[in-house]
Amino acid sequence: MMQRVLILSCTVLLVGACESAYYGVQEKFGNLKNDILVDRVEDAMEAQEDAKEEFKSALEQFEAVVGVPESQLKSVYNRLNDAFEDAEDKAETVSDRIDSVEDVAEDLFEEWEEELEQISNASLRSRSADQLRMSKRRSSNLVKAMRRAESRMEPVLTSFRDHVLYLKHNLNAQAVASLQGELGGIESDVGRLIRDMEASIAEAQSFINTMENS
Repeated sequence: MMQRVLILSCTVLLVGACESAYYGVQEKFGNLKNDILVDRVEDAMEAQEDAKEEFKSALEQFEAVVGVPESQLKSVYNRLNDAFEDAEDKAETVSDRIDSVEDVAEDLFEEWEEELEQISNASLRSRSADQLRMSKRRSSNLVKAMRRAESRMEPVLTSFRDHVLYLKHNLNAQAVASLQGELGGIESDVGRLIRDMEASIAEAQSFINTMENS
């Protein structure tokens, strides 16, 4: 038990040291944490755009299954499975990018709070503290929008996974016929997911514009 705690503690210290070194190198090139945060938000926004397109593609492949001749079912299943796996990969990338945005935002705000104590002019310190509160609020709204879109992905992926496996186990005309009734529900789920992703992307763009103009 003690050994595991020691390993975990060393891992945390190593990660912290790596992050500090990364920020140090970036600052030498003129990239402050707010610049890095904007870059991470842009990365997350691009990942959401990619995921949105992959989910659309997966839905199109699912729609293609309905009504195909039994002789073509296996090739259609293969395309659907490929589309599902691509969507799953994109969903994982979105989650990783959102985590990255949160990490940099936390580091940025922690540094900001520490630096506030170094400002001796009360008026300037107060104005900077107001900017910090507004930036935290904008960042929180952005992450909430991203997480909301992220939360829509797993139910859709679960539904796709269920039907892909069902097709795999039942490559016959009866299986295809039974999927007809499921199509509307999946279309509705993907539609909600895409709307949430578009809202999250718009929130990210607004955040980037505000950071770049501040």
